[in-house]
Amino acid sequence: MNKTEFIAAVADKAGLSKVDAKKAVEAFAETISSELEKGGKVALLDFGAFSVTERTARNGVNPKTKEPIIIPARKTVKFKAGSRLSELIN
Repeated sequence: MNKTEFIAAVADKAGLSKVDAKKAVEAFAETISSELEKGGKVALLDFGAFSVTERTARNGVNPKTKEPIIIPARKTVKFKAGSRLSELIN
């Protein structure tokens, strides 16, 4: 499902126009992004939780040259599915 299909599904389920559903979806994504940017966590009951984790620097291999490289430390987004979402896919 791409963004356009997702917006159409949200509009249909919520009884909104596609314009209003697009605004809601974009506001949802923007709100989560801004909270994660601040280092916060967003937990949605039964759905899941978004958080930022720190990945340590590690050794790797350049696949082209087979040379060893150091992959630098960085922050990444983690999503942990909630109980209800986990039950739906299992």
